[in-house]
Amino acid sequence: MGIAVFFTGLTMGLSLIVAIGAQNAFVLRQGLRGEHVFAVCLTCAASDAFLILLGVTGFSQIAALLPWVDPVMRYGGAAFLIWYGARSLRSALGASSALRVQGNGQTTPLGTTLLACLAITWLNPHVYLDTVVLLGTISTQFPGDEALFAAGAVSGSFLFFFALGYGATRLRPVFAKPAAWRILEGVIALVMWAIALKLILSA
Repeated sequence: MGIAVFFTGLTMGLSLIVAIGAQNAFVLRQGLRGEHVFAVCLTCAASDAFLILLGVTGFSQIAALLPWVDPVMRYGGAAFLIWYGARSLRSALGASSALRVQGNGQTTPLGTTLLACLAITWLNPHVYLDTVVLLGTISTQFPGDEALFAAGAVSGSFLFFFALGYGATRLRPVFAKPAAWRILEGVIALVMWAIALKLILSA
């Protein structure tokens, strides 16, 4: 029974994060550029782990008692995604030298990268819905084995983000061409704006 609960958590965790989104697009971009990949993957996975544990331990009940949390996270997240999408579009329209996979020897500082990663992760209301609310609710179906369910879901997050970040390196030859980078940055911009629009319209 314990192993089944673990794999249920693993499957549910993977199914919720595998869809393309702002966080996954960011990890993919960092993987392709080869910039701070380990730190970014660890930050995303650790953030998910923290939120999953909050959900399993009943934090969703606290969130339900604070109705102001939803609009704050919704509009704050939308504003950030609009800004990030604009930055990606600017990169897509910029000079070819700024779009090389290995860059010009100029890399984004680790602190700046991690701040962007944390903002994309923590300002996205869907992250809370998936991890805190949904996984937290599902875990109640396994009384006494909630910890195993959480361990499975956390393992799914670590597996996915590190596979995405380091697996992206295999695509570097494709993105050695500036045109491919422009397309990627353009797609990322559209993804960011689509998510922001969805957040605003669903308010």
